[in-house]
Amino acid sequence: MNTPHHKVAGGLLALAISALCGCDQPTAGVTPPAAVQAAPATTAYTPITVKHALGTTTIDKLPQRVVAFDMSELDSLDQLGAPVVGIAKDYVADFLLKYRDDPNIADVGTTIEPNLERLHALKPDLILISPLQARSYDELSQIAPTVYDDIDLTNKQGNFIETAKRHLTLLGRILNKPALAEEKVALMDAKVEQTRKVTEGRPEKALIVLHNNGAFTSYGVKSRYGFIFDTLGVKPASSDIEAGLHGQPISNEFIQQADPDILYVIDRTAVMERRPALNLDSLDNPLLRKTKAWTQGRVIFVDARTWYLCTASVTCLSRMADEVMEGYAH
Repeated sequence: MNTPHHKVAGGLLALAISALCGCDQPTAGVTPPAAVQAAPATTAYTPITVKHALGTTTIDKLPQRVVAFDMSELDSLDQLGAPVVGIAKDYVADFLLKYRDDPNIADVGTTIEPNLERLHALKPDLILISPLQARSYDELSQIAPTVYDDIDLTNKQGNFIETAKRHLTLLGRILNKPALAEEKVALMDAKVEQTRKVTEGRPEKALIVLHNNGAFTSYGVKSRYGFIFDTLGVKPASSDIEAGLHGQPISNEFIQQADPDILYVIDRTAVMERRPALNLDSLDNPLLRKTKAWTQGRVIFVDARTWYLCTASVTCLSRMADEVMEGYAH
């Protein structure tokens, strides 16, 4: 059962679509295999009520047919061995391709446009959504209990990772796997600690930029990548980056003037338009060649499908942190 809050959905969706579209953003089947089947329906289950920005959702039975639209949600379900029966298959992180390629897992629409007819036919008993699907909350909640992830992609409060950990813990409760969820949270804590040991006391400053068809935007402390600075301990190369969901448009001159020791490059175009990924040859520019990052061989072309399609679930955080540490390995 869902109780909606209508007023916030439109604004959340507008911000989220801007992030995804750049409009200035270790498998289960329809009948879950034994390896990931939830406990039998006869197992005692305590109903859980979840309050979130779009309303209140009550899950009164153990979910055994779960649908996810967000890659971080799908990663968490994968980590918890949940019985996934449907996902949005338009943009899928590389480490989750088994779900896209499994014919027994339904394609339930695009990341921003759920296919309600397919969802009705699929008969899920839990739907997980993010801001990208906020405007469809009412329709989705008529099909199955729908839980909205309140993750703040602008990192206004500076608690991005803590929010992600709380959400993972919540999913553990919903799926009746609280101990496993706590184990996964501990892995996230360990990865943060490992990364901070690398960045702590280091003088290097870094810039995170997103490439979109030849143009760049940069992400600072108050952005979807803010946790890399305030939690993983990376020092920002510029304090002049505006807060916001989809970053601040910048020029090659801005990058030269910021002169980062480390430059992390996220190639949105390669993800969203399925083009060849950027490299040093295709990025080559006289101004960029003058930066310390370029001259010292510390331009890191990150796994854009992870950085752009995910937020801070277990695998996403681990992969992103590993690439952050790569910048300090020179």
